[in-house]
Amino acid sequence: MKWSENYVTDIQMAYIGGGSKLWAWKLMADLALEPSLSGTVRLYDIDSAAAEENMIIGNQLRDREECVGNWDYEVTDSLKETLSGADFVLISILPGTLEEMSSDVHLPERLGIYQSVGDTAGPGGMIRGLRTLPMYVEIAEAIKAYCPKAWVINYTNPMTLCVKSLYDTFPEIKAFGCCHEVFGTQKVLAGIAKEALHLEKIDRRDIHVNVLGINHFTWFDEASYKNADLFPIYKAYIEKNFEEGYDDPERPWEKSTFNCRHRVKMDLFNKYGYIAAAGDRHLSEFMPGDTYLKDPETVKAWKFGLTTVDFRKKQYADRLSRRARLLAGKEKMELLPSGEEGVLLIKALAGLGRVVSNVNIPNTNGQIANLPRTAVVETNAVFSRDHIRPVQAGSVSEEIKALMMPHIENHERILEASKSCSMELVVQAFMTDPLVQAKCTEESKIRELVKDMIQNTADYLPEGWKK
Repeated sequence: MKWSENYVTDIQMAYIGGGSKLWAWKLMADLALEPSLSGTVRLYDIDSAAAEENMIIGNQLRDREECVGNWDYEVTDSLKETLSGADFVLISILPGTLEEMSSDVHLPERLGIYQSVGDTAGPGGMIRGLRTLPMYVEIAEAIKAYCPKAWVINYTNPMTLCVKSLYDTFPEIKAFGCCHEVFGTQKVLAGIAKEALHLEKIDRRDIHVNVLGINHFTWFDEASYKNADLFPIYKAYIEKNFEEGYDDPERPWEKSTFNCRHRVKMDLFNKYGYIAAAGDRHLSEFMPGDTYLKDPETVKAWKFGLTTVDFRKKQYADRLSRRARLLAGKEKMELLPSGEEGVLLIKALAGLGRVVSNVNIPNTNGQIANLPRTAVVETNAVFSRDHIRPVQAGSVSEEIKALMMPHIENHERILEASKSCSMELVVQAFMTDPLVQAKCTEESKIRELVKDMIQNTADYLPEGWKK
């Protein structure tokens, strides 16, 4: 990198998963809109043709007059070529295919276990973790060999296990996980506060919060707008609107399986006194399976959706069609901010300002005082030149800690299972998972489910699993 007072140039950025049909395009748009950064993005993907097509799209974007960021995109053929000399590494991969994900999400339904996402918690998140972690061991070893001082930003789920594996493989790695779920809850609070305080507009970034939890099961124990405490405002809103929930006019819940009316987080607030700070689809998967995910009718009553893999397949086909239009010049990439903060954080780490944002890193500094130091937790952190300093968020309540601990313990089990190819550890993890426990306690049935789910992802597992 080369510095001047207001610019950083010649940044070398490695993008692992560079054939992405979503995150890569978001990154390209955000880089194009940032005038103070420039450099080269190396796109690496096991689907090299997809990376080459993204290279064309990225360089088309660079050449547009309204683009203020100056970035060259190129395709690389190996991790060594991609990572050598990199200043920043972004990881956004799809572990396996949508066929494997179909097994993750839908096979547990034979035991009455429903999952609204299936990529973080529950059976789906754990099996996805098993096929993801060997890839992350390889990536971490390559980072250690070719760019040990680079900052590594992870977007892949299961976020906690991915970050945990990076540090387990290379303890000195400078890695963190980025997640936008907290932003969505800030936006909900901004909408509620705007109405209560009779204001025309509130930017979600002006909602100041203390973040504490684990990824996709995050919580606020403080939330304010200027001098207004938002907890009593949120409580009053829930008392009046609990049955209908909060309807975001930009994201009506009936229009997309990704949207919700935020009734789950309202119910969690009523029960535990903290503001749950993730989408209802994610939050529900951390809770017992006889509550919000009891069956599809219960899900509908709580006004959120089950994201089926058939829906994802249709979405993927739509993205392929869009990519074809972009390549043919029949459609232009929209130059709109993605709402993600990755580029803002890169800018701060490059020495252009300071930023406070939520981050997933190990609890080494005890930023959540009463959770294990070995856990990967999500709290706020201060980003500045070549530093991330996690904010001391305090302790979670004992009730919420009790909700978190089965998942934290299962992160340890799945990481170890991945390293030792231990089906027994996976069975233990399933049997202690809240989604599973509420629906099935018969070990023989759970063991058979584990066996079948592992078989369905066997192509992505190390040889040790075949024993």
